[in-house]
Amino acid sequence: MQPVDPELELIQRCLRGDTPAQFTLYDRYVTAMYNTALRIVVHTSEAEDVLQESFTKVFQRLHSFRRESTLGAWIKRIVVNTALNHLRQKKKLQFVPLEAWAEQAPDIGEDPETWDASMLHDAIKKLPDGCRVVFTLFLVENMGHKDIAQDLGISESTSKTQYMRAKKLLREHLLNLQKAAI
Repeated sequence: MQPVDPELELIQRCLRGDTPAQFTLYDRYVTAMYNTALRIVVHTSEAEDVLQESFTKVFQRLHSFRRESTLGAWIKRIVVNTALNHLRQKKKLQFVPLEAWAEQAPDIGEDPETWDASMLHDAIKKLPDGCRVVFTLFLVENMGHKDIAQDLGISESTSKTQYMRAKKLLREHLLNLQKAAI
Protein backbone atom coordinates (compact mmCIF):
# COMPACT_ATOMS: atom_id res chain seq x y z
CA MET A 1 0.00 0.00 0.00
CA GLN A 2 1.43 3.38 -1.06
CA PRO A 3 1.54 6.24 1.43
CA VAL A 4 -1.00 8.97 0.81
CA ASP A 5 0.41 12.27 -0.49
CA PRO A 6 -1.18 14.92 1.78
CA GLU A 7 -0.99 17.62 -0.91
CA LEU A 8 -2.67 15.40 -3.50
CA GLU A 9 -5.33 14.38 -0.98
CA LEU A 10 -6.04 18.06 -0.17
CA ILE A 11 -6.34 18.87 -3.89
CA GLN A 12 -8.71 15.97 -4.47
CA ARG A 13 -10.88 17.01 -1.53
CA CYS A 14 -11.00 20.58 -2.86
CA LEU A 15 -11.98 19.32 -6.29
CA ARG A 16 -14.86 17.41 -4.71
CA GLY A 17 -16.11 20.69 -3.22
CA ASP A 18 -15.05 19.91 0.35
CA THR A 19 -15.34 23.35 2.00
CA PRO A 20 -13.07 22.57 5.00
CA ALA A 21 -10.37 21.40 2.57
CA GLN A 22 -10.74 24.62 0.57
CA PHE A 23 -10.34 26.64 3.78
CA THR A 24 -7.26 24.57 4.65
CA LEU A 25 -5.70 25.24 1.24
CA TYR A 26 -6.52 28.95 1.51
CA ASP A 27 -5.16 29.22 5.07
CA ARG A 28 -1.99 27.38 4.11
CA TYR A 29 -1.08 29.85 1.36
CA VAL A 30 -2.90 33.12 2.02
CA THR A 31 -0.16 34.93 3.95
CA ALA A 32 2.65 34.15 1.53
CA MET A 33 0.48 34.97 -1.48
CA TYR A 34 -0.72 38.23 0.06
CA ASN A 35 2.91 39.25 0.59
CA THR A 36 3.72 38.35 -3.02
CA ALA A 37 0.82 40.46 -4.29
CA LEU A 38 1.73 43.34 -1.99
CA ARG A 39 5.33 43.41 -3.23
CA ILE A 40 4.05 43.82 -6.77
CA VAL A 41 1.09 46.19 -6.41
CA VAL A 42 2.25 47.96 -3.18
CA HIS A 43 -1.14 49.13 -1.87
CA THR A 44 -2.90 46.89 0.64
CA SER A 45 -6.36 47.28 -0.87
CA GLU A 46 -5.03 46.38 -4.32
CA ALA A 47 -3.12 43.41 -2.89
CA GLU A 48 -6.31 42.20 -1.22
CA ASP A 49 -8.18 42.49 -4.55
CA VAL A 50 -5.41 40.59 -6.33
CA LEU A 51 -5.44 37.93 -3.63
CA GLN A 52 -9.21 37.45 -3.85
CA GLU A 53 -9.12 37.22 -7.64
CA SER A 54 -6.15 34.86 -7.49
CA PHE A 55 -7.78 32.39 -5.12
CA THR A 56 -10.93 32.45 -7.21
CA LYS A 57 -8.75 31.42 -10.17
CA VAL A 58 -6.98 28.79 -8.06
CA PHE A 59 -10.22 27.06 -7.19
CA GLN A 60 -11.60 27.42 -10.73
CA ARG A 61 -8.41 25.99 -12.27
CA LEU A 62 -7.37 23.47 -9.64
CA HIS A 63 -8.45 20.64 -11.96
CA SER A 64 -5.71 21.77 -14.39
CA PHE A 65 -2.89 21.56 -11.80
CA ARG A 66 -0.52 18.96 -13.28
CA ARG A 67 1.90 18.67 -10.34
CA GLU A 68 4.85 19.80 -12.48
CA SER A 69 5.73 22.06 -9.55
CA THR A 70 4.57 22.32 -5.98
CA LEU A 71 1.06 23.55 -5.33
CA GLY A 72 2.51 26.65 -3.67
CA ALA A 73 4.61 27.49 -6.73
CA TRP A 74 1.58 27.01 -8.97
CA ILE A 75 -0.54 29.29 -6.79
CA LYS A 76 2.26 31.88 -6.64
CA ARG A 77 2.40 31.96 -10.43
CA ILE A 78 -1.33 32.71 -10.53
CA VAL A 79 -0.87 35.50 -7.96
CA VAL A 80 2.05 37.04 -9.86
CA ASN A 81 0.17 36.94 -13.16
CA THR A 82 -2.98 38.38 -11.57
CA ALA A 83 -0.96 41.19 -9.96
CA LEU A 84 0.77 42.00 -13.25
CA ASN A 85 -2.57 42.05 -15.06
CA HIS A 86 -3.91 44.36 -12.37
CA LEU A 87 -1.04 46.79 -12.97
CA ARG A 88 -1.49 46.56 -16.73
CA GLN A 89 -5.20 47.39 -16.40
CA LYS A 90 -4.35 50.38 -14.24
CA LYS A 91 -1.69 51.35 -16.81
CA LYS A 92 0.88 51.62 -14.02
CA LEU A 93 3.67 49.68 -15.71
CA GLN A 94 6.09 52.03 -17.44
CA PHE A 95 9.63 51.22 -18.41
CA VAL A 96 12.28 53.88 -18.84
CA PRO A 97 14.78 53.29 -21.67
CA LEU A 98 18.38 52.70 -20.60
CA GLU A 99 19.64 55.83 -22.34
CA ALA A 100 17.23 58.14 -20.49
CA TRP A 101 17.98 56.56 -17.15
CA ALA A 102 21.77 56.41 -17.53
CA GLU A 103 21.96 60.18 -18.00
CA GLN A 104 20.13 60.79 -14.72
CA ALA A 105 21.64 58.12 -12.47
CA PRO A 106 24.30 59.38 -10.09
CA ASP A 107 27.20 57.26 -8.88
CA ILE A 108 26.27 56.53 -5.30
CA GLY A 109 28.97 54.23 -3.99
CA GLU A 110 28.76 51.14 -1.83
CA ASP A 111 25.88 49.84 0.31
CA PRO A 112 26.13 50.89 3.95
CA GLU A 113 25.87 48.17 6.57
CA THR A 114 23.29 50.16 8.52
CA TRP A 115 20.33 49.51 6.21
CA ASP A 116 17.63 47.44 7.83
CA ALA A 117 14.73 45.47 6.37
CA SER A 118 12.08 48.11 7.07
CA MET A 119 14.16 50.81 5.34
CA LEU A 120 14.63 48.55 2.34
CA HIS A 121 10.94 47.63 2.23
CA ASP A 122 9.92 51.29 2.29
CA ALA A 123 12.45 52.15 -0.40
CA ILE A 124 11.18 49.33 -2.64
CA LYS A 125 7.62 50.63 -2.29
CA LYS A 126 8.80 54.03 -3.58
CA LEU A 127 10.36 52.68 -6.77
CA PRO A 128 8.64 53.45 -10.06
CA ASP A 129 6.23 50.60 -10.81
CA GLY A 130 8.20 49.14 -13.73
CA CYS A 131 11.41 48.99 -11.70
CA ARG A 132 9.67 47.68 -8.59
CA VAL A 133 7.92 44.89 -10.47
CA VAL A 134 11.07 43.69 -12.25
CA PHE A 135 13.12 43.97 -9.05
CA THR A 136 10.53 42.02 -7.08
CA LEU A 137 10.06 39.33 -9.69
CA PHE A 138 13.81 38.85 -10.16
CA LEU A 139 15.13 39.13 -6.63
CA VAL A 140 12.23 38.12 -4.43
CA GLU A 141 10.23 35.74 -6.64
CA ASN A 142 13.39 34.23 -8.24
CA MET A 143 12.19 34.63 -11.82
CA GLY A 144 14.75 34.96 -14.59
CA HIS A 145 14.90 37.99 -16.87
CA LYS A 146 13.71 35.89 -19.81
CA ASP A 147 10.53 34.87 -17.94
CA ILE A 148 10.01 38.39 -16.61
CA ALA A 149 10.35 39.82 -20.12
CA GLN A 150 7.85 37.32 -21.46
CA ASP A 151 5.33 37.98 -18.68
CA LEU A 152 5.62 41.75 -18.98
CA GLY A 153 5.79 41.91 -22.77
CA ILE A 154 9.18 43.64 -22.74
CA SER A 155 12.62 42.67 -23.99
CA GLU A 156 15.04 40.77 -21.80
CA SER A 157 17.44 43.74 -21.93
CA THR A 158 14.65 46.05 -20.70
CA SER A 159 14.09 43.70 -17.78
CA LYS A 160 17.80 43.78 -16.94
CA THR A 161 17.87 47.57 -17.29
CA GLN A 162 14.89 48.01 -14.97
CA TYR A 163 16.54 45.73 -12.42
CA MET A 164 19.79 47.72 -12.56
CA ARG A 165 17.84 50.96 -12.29
CA ALA A 166 15.89 49.65 -9.29
CA LYS A 167 19.09 48.68 -7.47
CA LYS A 168 20.64 52.08 -8.12
CA LEU A 169 17.49 53.97 -7.06
CA LEU A 170 17.24 51.87 -3.90
CA ARG A 171 20.85 52.52 -3.00
CA GLU A 172 20.40 56.24 -3.66
CA HIS A 173 17.26 56.43 -1.52
CA LEU A 174 18.87 54.50 1.34
CA LEU A 175 22.00 56.65 1.24
CA ASN A 176 19.85 59.77 1.38
CA LEU A 177 18.04 58.37 4.42
CA GLN A 178 21.37 57.62 6.06
CA LYS A 179 22.66 61.12 5.35
CA ALA A 180 19.48 62.66 6.78
CA ALA A 181 19.92 60.66 9.97
CA ILE A 182 23.45 62.00 10.56
